[in-house]
Amino acid sequence: MALAAEHERALAFSAPFVVDRLVKDRVADSVAQAEELFTEAKRYLVLCEATPETSFGMHSAMVDAAWHTFVLFTTEYADFGMQYFGRYLHHAPVVDGLDPALTQAGSFEHFRQRYEELFAQPLPTVWYDDSTLAPARRVINDGSGVLSARSDGHTVQLVDGNGDAVLTVNALASDAVDFIARTCDFYVRELPGGLTDDEKVGLLQPLVRAGVIRLAP
Repeated sequence: MALAAEHERALAFSAPFVVDRLVKDRVADSVAQAEELFTEAKRYLVLCEATPETSFGMHSAMVDAAWHTFVLFTTEYADFGMQYFGRYLHHAPVVDGLDPALTQAGSFEHFRQRYEELFAQPLPTVWYDDSTLAPARRVINDGSGVLSARSDGHTVQLVDGNGDAVLTVNALASDAVDFIARTCDFYVRELPGGLTDDEKVGLLQPLVRAGVIRLAP
């Protein structure tokens, strides 16, 4: 599907000041990653504009951070919206002139399909938050104080408020699971218990996929 000319130009828009800030603020680990995040933020805006009948949520904490960083450059961001979209783009895109009651919420799968239709390439891994976990990433646990750890000596479980296990792992990770249950936000590297960095990431990935833990913006 061909994009509108103004949307093609929006995708080509360059903002080295955003890229520099993403690296400086350690949202991105490199200039290349920062450029990818900024590209995906622009693609998200174009996708939302090109699909006015559907309301798509933001599915990537890192792309959202790139978008928010762009917003902080108020003059440049406002000019970008006016030049390529004809209006200021709020940090929750709504297409002007369309009754919100006529829009439907889009699932992640619908978002993926629409992305691949518009941009003729697979959805990049940056849109899957669990794939971007790293020791230096900060995560948020909205269930801290509700979650608990339960062990039988061989395995340890992270249990939700209904008593259901949301994670079951070897008891060697007991200290880390207990830490997760009671800590509202932390860096991946802070998980205790002598785990390697890969083990820390691997422990949190299924929790991010399940929505129990989310990446901090």
